[in-house]
Amino acid sequence: MTRKYKVLFLCRENSARSIMAEALLRELAGHRFEAFSAGPEPALRIHPLTVAQLRPGVSDLGVLCPKSWLEFTGEWAPRMDLVVALDASVAPPHAPAFPGDPELSAWHFADPLADGISESERVRLFQKVFWQIVRQLSAFIEAPQDALLSRATSARGARPRAPANLPNL
Repeated sequence: MTRKYKVLFLCRENSARSIMAEALLRELAGHRFEAFSAGPEPALRIHPLTVAQLRPGVSDLGVLCPKSWLEFTGEWAPRMDLVVALDASVAPPHAPAFPGDPELSAWHFADPLADGISESERVRLFQKVFWQIVRQLSAFIEAPQDALLSRATSARGARPRAPANLPNL
């Protein structure tokens, strides 16, 4: 049996981008990866537009919830292989030290929760970011198993097709 790579996605509030990445990686390649997400200022709940984006193609939304990144810094925390910052506010050197010295990467996406966005623009931005994350994860998943960690940051420009089990928005 091959061990699963542990991947932690970071975003400030852990209610949108990082939750999407966690849920999508678990759904698309849960047989190869254990996915987690967290942030320094976790929201009280997942943003409703995040749930709306995930609901059609993600089978287990019930396991998702915003978490503090401190849950992943203690001796008891799972040892990550890769930590991915999804915005500049959580990228090194802002992020804490995670046990096991995981590889750090940055996949920056626009913040769909940014101030000054109309509700219709916000809905469109959630859709756009969702599909950007799908493309990024698809390239990451398609990388050879032994090269996944070393190529984590180079997949950004790849344009693989979206997996069939996700909705076309």
